[in-house]
Amino acid sequence: MKYFFFLIFTFQINLFHAQQRLVTIEVSNSETGQFLKEFILNIDTDPAIKYQGRNGKIHWEITLHAQEIKASIESKGYEKQEFSIVSTRDSYPIQLQPQSKILEGVIITGVAKSTLIRENPIAITAVSTQQIEKTSENNIVDALVKNVPGLNAVKTGPNISKPFIRGLGYNRVLTLYDGMRQEGQQYGDEHGLEVDDYNIVKAEVVKGPASLLYGSDAIAGVVSLFPFVPTKNDGVIHGKWIGEWQGNNDLLGSGLRLDYAKGKWVTSMNTSYRMAKNYTNPIDGRVYLTNFNVMNFSFMAGLNTDRGYTQLHFTHYNNHQGIPDGSRDAKSRKFTKQIAEGNLDIVEQRPVVSEKELNSYTIPVLAQQIMHHRIYLKNQYEIGNGLADVLLGVQQNVRKEFTHPTQPSLAGMWMRLQSLNYSARYTLPLRNYWELSLGINGMFQKNKNQQATDFPIPDYYLADTGVSMYLKWKKNKWTMSGGLRYDSRYISWDNFWVKIQPLSGFAQPIPEYQENAKLQFEAFQQSFNGISGSLGGTYQISKKIALKANIGRGYRAPNSTEIGSNGLDPGAQIIYLGNKNFKPEFSLQEDLGISFQSQNFNGELNVFHNSIQNYIYMAVLADGVGKPIVDNQGNKTYQYQQSWAQLYGAELWWSLFMKNKRLRWDNSMSFVQGNNKNKVFENKGVEGEYLPLIPPFTFTTALQYRWELPFAQTSISPKFEVEHHATQNRFLGLNDTETRTADYTLFHVGFFVDMKIGRTNVKWSVQVQNILDKAYQSHLNRLKYFENNYSTNNSHNGIYNMGRKWTFKLIIPF
Repeated sequence: MKYFFFLIFTFQINLFHAQQRLVTIEVSNSETGQFLKEFILNIDTDPAIKYQGRNGKIHWEITLHAQEIKASIESKGYEKQEFSIVSTRDSYPIQLQPQSKILEGVIITGVAKSTLIRENPIAITAVSTQQIEKTSENNIVDALVKNVPGLNAVKTGPNISKPFIRGLGYNRVLTLYDGMRQEGQQYGDEHGLEVDDYNIVKAEVVKGPASLLYGSDAIAGVVSLFPFVPTKNDGVIHGKWIGEWQGNNDLLGSGLRLDYAKGKWVTSMNTSYRMAKNYTNPIDGRVYLTNFNVMNFSFMAGLNTDRGYTQLHFTHYNNHQGIPDGSRDAKSRKFTKQIAEGNLDIVEQRPVVSEKELNSYTIPVLAQQIMHHRIYLKNQYEIGNGLADVLLGVQQNVRKEFTHPTQPSLAGMWMRLQSLNYSARYTLPLRNYWELSLGINGMFQKNKNQQATDFPIPDYYLADTGVSMYLKWKKNKWTMSGGLRYDSRYISWDNFWVKIQPLSGFAQPIPEYQENAKLQFEAFQQSFNGISGSLGGTYQISKKIALKANIGRGYRAPNSTEIGSNGLDPGAQIIYLGNKNFKPEFSLQEDLGISFQSQNFNGELNVFHNSIQNYIYMAVLADGVGKPIVDNQGNKTYQYQQSWAQLYGAELWWSLFMKNKRLRWDNSMSFVQGNNKNKVFENKGVEGEYLPLIPPFTFTTALQYRWELPFAQTSISPKFEVEHHATQNRFLGLNDTETRTADYTLFHVGFFVDMKIGRTNVKWSVQVQNILDKAYQSHLNRLKYFENNYSTNNSHNGIYNMGRKWTFKLIIPF
C-alpha cells in the first residue's frame, strides 16, 4: 500500500510540473527588425503584474490550464501593443511601431554618439520609416517636405526637387547620404537628388547653420538620408518589396531589397525602377517633357565586431527624363516642340505636340540623363574608451543634356564631376559630464566638360579641408554644446577655349588657343578661408517641457557657378553670369525653441533670426530700358549678385492624441521672411527689397483614426488632411525675376492598412491628393515661369502644379 501512495504522490508532482511551461516573448522594432534593449511586459491579472524586459527577450512561466491572458508591451518612443497569451502558443514575436513624432527621438546627424532631440539646442526634425512609407510623393525630398515644417523644395516637375531650409537652398543646404556628402552639382535647378527613394529608411533635417560639423555648404542646414542596413542577425534571408502606382502621371514603381546577416557578417542588395508619363492638371492638360524613368541599384557588405563595424557600400543611379521648356501655340495654348536650331527655330511656328506623345512613357529627344556612382567605406570602432568614426568615399556624377533636335546624339551639355570625400572624428570618453569630439573632413573635386556645345561652368579643381572641435556638457537638467571650426577651400581652373566646328556648326572645347577661338573661361585660382562655430544649450524645466537656445556662425565659400559661370545651361533655360570677386558668405543665426511632451500631447515651437554677410543670389539682367535680356529661344540671362541679407521666421507643430492614442490630430505651420539689406533697395518692396525663393506662410492639419482588429491582427487608419499656402506678395520682382503667387488650399485623403500575416507585416494604402483637382502654382515651382507667350491679359501664364493624384502602394516585408 505504501508503494501505491508513493506512486500517486510522484504522479501528482510530475503532473504539476507538466502543467508549467515557459513562454518566450521577443520584442523588436517593426521598421528595422532590431530587438529593443528595454521594454515593459504588462500582464492583465488581478493584481496586474509588470516585468522588465531587456535585449529583446523575456521568459515567463505560465500554467497550462490558463485559457487566455491579456498582455501588452510598452517601450519609450514606441506605440503600445496589446496581445493575448493562449495555451496553444509558447512563442510570441511582437513588433512595436515607433511613434511618428516623438520629441524623445534619437538623432545621430553631426555627432559621434546618438543623442536625444530634446538635448540638442539646434532645431532638428527626424522622419521615420513609417512617415516616409505613408507619404505619397514622387521623390524623397517631397516626402520630407510633407513631414518637416520649415523645409521646402524648388521644383521643376514632379521628379526634380531641390531642398530649401528656411528660405535658403542650393549649396547652402548640405545633403548627406549615410554620412557622406552628396556631390552632384547642387547649384543646378533642373535635377534633384541622386538617391534611391525606396531605400531611404529614415531622415534627419537640421534647420540652422551646421558649418561647425560639416564646413562650407551647410550654412542653411543639413538633409541627412539613411539607407537600409541589416539588423536581423539570424542567418535567414530577409527582404522587402514595394509596389506603387500613381494615377496622375501613371507612375509605376517597384523596389526590391534582400538582406542577410549571420554572426559577424551582414550584406544587403537593393534595386528599384520608376517610370512616369507627363503629369496633368486642369489648366495645362498633360505637361510636355515632364515624363521620366529612374533606375537604382545598391549593395553593401559589412563586418560587425564587439567594438564596432566596417561597411562597404556601392550605389548606382540612372535618371532619364524630359526637359520642359513651356513653349506653346499662341491661340490654343497647346504645348509645342522644338524641331529646328538657332535662327531657324522660330518659337511661334513650332508644331503642336500630339496626344500620343503627351500620353507616353517614351522619353523625347530633348531630355537629360544623369548617372551617379558612389562607393565608400564606413568605419566606427571603440578605441580605448572613446569612439572613432572614419569615412572614405569616391563618387562620380555624369550629367548630359540633349538639346539639339536636328542632331539628337550631340549633347548640349555634358559634364563629369568626380569627388573624393573623407572624414574622421574621435569622441573622447565622458569625463566629469564633459564629452569632446575632434574631427577633420573635406574633399577633392574635379569637374570636366566633355564633347558638348554649351559650357556654363569651367573645368575646375577644388580642394577642401576643415578641422573642428565639438564639446558637450550634460548635468541634471542642463545640456550645453558648441565648438569651433576652421575651413580652407582652394579652387582653380585653366584657360578654357572653344571654337565653332565646321561639321557640327556648334562650339567645341579645344586644348589651346586657335584662330577664331573664344576664351570661354579665363584662368582663375583663389583660396577661401573661414571660421565657424556655435554655442547653445537646453534646459529641462520638467519631464514634459524643455527650452532651447543656440547662436551659430556659418560659413560658405562661393561655388564654381557663382564665381565662374559664363554661358547657357540649356536644361535650366538660364544663361549664367558669375563674378570672380565674390567673398565668402558668413551668417549669424539665433534660435530659440520650446518643446512639450506628455502622454496625449506633443509639440514644438522654434523661432530664428539669420543675418548673412555677402549673400549671393541671382537676378534677371535687363537692358537699358528695363527689358529682360533673352536669346532666340527665350532663355533669360541671370547675373549673380552679392549683398547683405536678413531672414527671420518660425515653425510650430503639435500632435494631440485621443481615445487611447487611436485618434490623432497633427498640425504644423511655418513662416519665413527674407530682406535684401542693400541700401539701394531700401523701401523698394518687390523691386529689390525682398529675397528670391522665399516660401509663403504654410499651414497643414490632419486627422487620423486607427481601428484595431485583434482577431485579424489588422489595423485600419483613415486620414483627412488640409494644406494651405498663403499668398506670396513679398517676392523679387526686379526685372521680372519673380512674380506674385496666389494662395491656395488643397485637400487630401488616405486609407492605410497594416495586416499581420504570420510574421509578415503587410502594409497597403490608397491616397488621393488634391481631391478637388485644384489648379494652383507653388511659389517655388520653376515651371511657373516657363511661358513663351507671356501676357498680362492671360490669367494662366506659366505651367501649373500637378492636379488630382491617386496613389496605391503595397509593402511586403519577408
